[in-house]
Amino acid sequence: VQLQAYGGGLVQVGGSLRLSCAASSRIFSNNGMGWFRQAPGKEREFVSAIDWKGTKTYYATSVKGRFTISRDNAKKMVYLQMNNLKPEDTAVYYCAADTYGVDPTDKEYDYDYWGQGTLVTVSS
Repeated sequence: VQLQAYGGGLVQVGGSLRLSCAASSRIFSNNGMGWFRQAPGKEREFVSAIDWKGTKTYYATSVKGRFTISRDNAKKMVYLQMNNLKPEDTAVYYCAADTYGVDPTDKEYDYDYWGQGTLVTVSS
């Protein structure tokens, strides 16, 4: 498995969760990483991205100010801290690797590798 996302679960409105994504060395090194999500019956959408250094981040408008993306290159991990969760955040969350880009990107086609997804359910 080259990318594995975990940390999803059931949380109440206003609660927090931290998603983690473990990556293999081959696809983590010097690569941008991103998080996407897909709600039931909807298209997959961009959530957040981070460059390989961890100095540039990018967020969807819907999560800005509530979610924080970070990475630990030594551990080959990417995280998504999600605070003040809302019912509309309910989705399967996927981490992905962009092996060619320099800056964080919200375009799905820029990502070459995808994890299997982890389910986040926000109950009201």
